[in-house]
Order: sequence, then structure tokens, then C-alpha cells
Amino acid sequence: MTPAPGVATRPRNRRQQIIEAAGPVFSERGYHAASMEEIAGGVGITAAALYRHFPNKYALFAECADSMVTRLAGALDEVPPEASLAEVLGAVVRVTVERRESGGVYRWLSRYLEDEDRRRVRAKFAQVVEKVTVAVRREHPLPLEGLRTVAALGAIGSVTTHRTSIAQRRLEEVLLSAALRVAAADAVPDGRVRSADLPARPVPRTRRAEILAAAIPLFARDGFADVTSGQIAKAVGVAPSALYRHYSSKVDILAAACLQAAGILGQAVEQNLHGVADPHESVHALAATYVAYSFEYTAMTSVARAEMPGLPPDVRRPLALAQRDHIAVWEQQLRLARPDLDPRRTRILAHAGLGVVVETGRALHWENTPGHRDTVTALVVAALGL
Repeated sequence: MTPAPGVATRPRNRRQQIIEAAGPVFSERGYHAASMEEIAGGVGITAAALYRHFPNKYALFAECADSMVTRLAGALDEVPPEASLAEVLGAVVRVTVERRESGGVYRWLSRYLEDEDRRRVRAKFAQVVEKVTVAVRREHPLPLEGLRTVAALGAIGSVTTHRTSIAQRRLEEVLLSAALRVAAADAVPDGRVRSADLPARPVPRTRRAEILAAAIPLFARDGFADVTSGQIAKAVGVAPSALYRHYSSKVDILAAACLQAAGILGQAVEQNLHGVADPHESVHALAATYVAYSFEYTAMTSVARAEMPGLPPDVRRPLALAQRDHIAVWEQQLRLARPDLDPRRTRILAHAGLGVVVETGRALHWENTPGHRDTVTALVVAALGL
């Protein structure tokens, strides 16, 4: 039946429109800071209308996470079994670039999924990893094919962490090339991997520092929103009211944790680049430094990565500047080592290298051994094309 003139009709794909609008909001704001009102506004409906499709924010969030991984799995289902590794990885690249603004939902916000939903998303992603691993094993029968697969997917997934503007075809080419290099890399280091030294671990010598040292592992384990001031106070051995003589709010503790992480990384970079003149050696040193830092300060880096999007803009600004400064060092050294790269490709590759560290570190459960650090460093260097 044709609706009467002037009567609005609800699009049949309204539910999918909501999911498409919600992904970027969750990725940009974080789970807790994202609002249903903003998501509804992105679709052009009221929050009340949104609740007709999803009973609450969590239900929408869980479906966003599932939707992204389902698309990846579906794209690979369409690739013939005999397809080349380039075709397999190319399918992953296309979906990831297409869903670039929503990638944070499954990459670093999945910690907020309930157990059953998390298991379902992980099972689907495991299918993606297995299909890529089969192609990697067929074309490059080298040791650690599973880790090389995860590293290649980490290079591709890195595009969800930044907003470097570049033509889509060029972006896909850079990501695919980096992933193919990683998949073909010898993940067993040959002794040429450069080691890195890290600054001494901060010793909490003041009450303020003690609070920070107690809060970081709690934030990493339970998530910022679920940790109470009482829990932090109990870990320090003080009354909850004592926290507020040192930090005005729990957000201030989180911001201090993120700034401390950035400061330690900055010191480590300066320390390991000191006296290194050769550009290739400098990039190797940068890779080894970031790997060593990530494995040594796992709780601190996981907190900064997962919780920073939810910070207020004025608090997040200095942290974002610190991140940009770090990437700028990578860009400078990588351009010197690879003068064939233009600035945008350089920035994309720098992020790809960091993405390799994140995903391989997770796959290795961040077990901090020299062998793991050397292996991951070798994969980062392969991603960069050195």
C-alpha cells in the first residue's frame, strides 16, 4: 500500500544505518563517552526512535563489534580457496579501509564486551586469521606462519588508528604491500636485530606516585569505568578521601597515567637514537625501542590505548600531541631511510609498524622475552620495507 502524502516511512535498512553511524562514534569517543543521542543524530532520528531498534547502548555496541568482524569473515568467504595471498589480504584490506572509522570497536574496545559476545567476536576473528594463515603457509612455508599472519593483519588494521588523508587506491596499495612483506618475512631473527635499552622503571616515592602506580594495573585489568576510587585507595592503603588531595578526579589519574606512558616512551626513543647516524639503523632502533617499551610496560600502554578516546578533549589534547611527536620521529627517520616514500605513505607505514607490535604482542600474550622482542622487531622492520 502506498503511504499517504506527507507521511514519513521508516527505511527498511534503518537498523543497519544505525550500526553504520554508531561505529565511528564508539571508536572516536570510547564506549562510555559515546551517547545514543549523538548516534541518533548521525542517522537523523531521535534517541527514542533509536531505542525501538536497540534496547540500550550495550546492545548497539555489541552488534557494531560483531558487524565489523562478520564483514571481514564474509569478504574472505567470497575469495576462492585457490586465491593467491595477495587476493586474500586484498579482501581484508578493502573491508578494513571501508570500515576505517569503525575499526576501534573491535580492535581496542572489545574489552567492554560481555563474555558471550566477546567469545563470539573472537571466534569469528579466529576464522579470519585461519583463512589468511592457510594462504600464508601455502606461499611462504616458513616458521611462525600464525604470528606472521597476525602481524600482517596488524599492519592492515593500523589504518583504523589514524586519519591520514590519501586516495583510497593508494592507501590500499600501501597497506597490502606492507602486509605481504610481513607475511613473507623470516620471523626467526638472524642476530642482526638491534636491542634497545629502556629507562629505569619509575619508583613511586610520593603518595601521588603511589596512587598512580596502584591505579594503572587496575585500569588495565578492569577498565577505567569499572574501577572505583575506593579500589584505588585500598590498593594504596589510604582512605578514598585521601586520593583527592593529590588528584581532583579519577579522570586526572587516568590522564596522568597516559602522560607517564608518553614520557617514558619519549625518554626511551632519545636514549636509543643517541649517537645513531645511519637512517636504517635509526629505524631499526626505533622499532626495537617501541617493541621493548610495549612488552615492558604492557599495563600502561593498554590503558593509554583503550581509555584515551574517552577522556575530555582538553585532557586528551596534550596526550594526542605526544603521540604525534612520536610518530613524527618515525616519519623523519623512515623518510631518510626510504627516500622513495612521500610524506603520507611514510605516515601510513609508520602506523603499520606500530600495528604489527600491538597485534603480535597480544598473540604472544605480551610474554617479555628477548626472543619475542627480536621476532616482533624483525616483523616491524619487514612492514616498513627496509
